[in-house]
Amino acid sequence: MRLGINLGYWGAGMDGDNLAVAQEADRLGYDVCWAAEAYGSDAPTVLAWVAAQTESIDVGSAIMQIPARQPAMTAMTAATLDTLSGGRFRLGLGVSGPQVSEGWYGVRFDKPLARTREYVEIVRRAMSRERLTHEGAHWTLPLPGGPGKPLKLTVHPRREHIPLYIAAIGPKNLEQTGEIADGALLIFPSAAHLEETALRHLRAGREKAGLTMDGFDVCPTVPLSVGEDVNALANTFRPYTALYVGGMGSREQNFYNRLARRMGYEKEAAEIQDRYLSGDKAGAAAAVPHRLIDDTTLLGSVERIADRMRAYAEAGVTTLTLAPAGFTLEERITALRAGTEALERAGLAD
Repeated sequence: MRLGINLGYWGAGMDGDNLAVAQEADRLGYDVCWAAEAYGSDAPTVLAWVAAQTESIDVGSAIMQIPARQPAMTAMTAATLDTLSGGRFRLGLGVSGPQVSEGWYGVRFDKPLARTREYVEIVRRAMSRERLTHEGAHWTLPLPGGPGKPLKLTVHPRREHIPLYIAAIGPKNLEQTGEIADGALLIFPSAAHLEETALRHLRAGREKAGLTMDGFDVCPTVPLSVGEDVNALANTFRPYTALYVGGMGSREQNFYNRLARRMGYEKEAAEIQDRYLSGDKAGAAAAVPHRLIDDTTLLGSVERIADRMRAYAEAGVTTLTLAPAGFTLEERITALRAGTEALERAGLAD
């Protein structure tokens, strides 16, 4: 099992620290460094900045939002980043959510699966440097009846195939991801529930495409915090878990809430959401079960984290992306190094 890191969003006051974390991960031999975007910092700019100041670690978008860019623009960005980084770019895509898609980008959040499939088809075709044509429900290239003509990408990517990942949570999205992508970006992964909540759906998609799971990258992001008091460490993640389970999206469309329900937290997920949406964020955080936090994070001593890493590897994770927690750069670097040590103790390092 390989290790990655997730820097999250840029511009939160830790930008210099984020670069130092990425550089230390590069030095330690981490496989990939991911950066996110929502409606603040954009991922490609951050990744170009990180790639320019690292040596061997891959850089990946987790995610570049589909409603934010036309697919041909995404192909251009991917090809440019892959060229500039010396073949170290990974393209992670996702539909975002209805509030961001419609409120920020002005793009209707309708038929997200069909839109994703078309988007991936166009991106792949453009990156392959074929002349770009497409006739679909969401995009037609070139537009009919006008001066447009089929064009091909003028940039030559460093590699013939840039790895393409999709952020997926729901069963149908997971199945389609297995069918059309090279990897899946997962969030709130529980090793004990990974087969039922994700892998069986990914596997079904691979089978639909006549493929196996060989070479497919199962890549969840897991917060990491090192210390002896597991309960105290878990409590620091209560607001984070409550935000996603209770307040991310609307009551009708909260993918993370549905995931918690599929993991067996039906009653708890409902209470967290009720409290959060009523404005009681502290109450929502208090309602998060300790077990839900502990199951979806890496907490405790290096040895305890090593045991949990083994469980993730046995469940089918191929790249475990760590989000090292800490209030200072020193704490985050310590967590990063503990991740490497835990992987070695678990017997999972190359």
